[in-house]
Amino acid sequence: MKVPYDLNSYVRVLKLASTPSTGEFLQVSKIAGAGIILVGVIGFLIFAVMSLLPGVGA
Repeated sequence: MKVPYDLNSYVRVLKLASTPSTGEFLQVSKIAGAGIILVGVIGFLIFAVMSLLPGVGA
């Protein structure tokens, strides 16, 4: 592992990075929120089906 090379590449990436605009931030937030909600709904549906099946769920 070449530490100086790694540090230089990290510094270069940080220099290129910029703060997202408000529109970009809102779009990413909406997509991430939708993904979290979707995973929750899928988990709840699996729980509901497992609860309704006799002898399978809790």
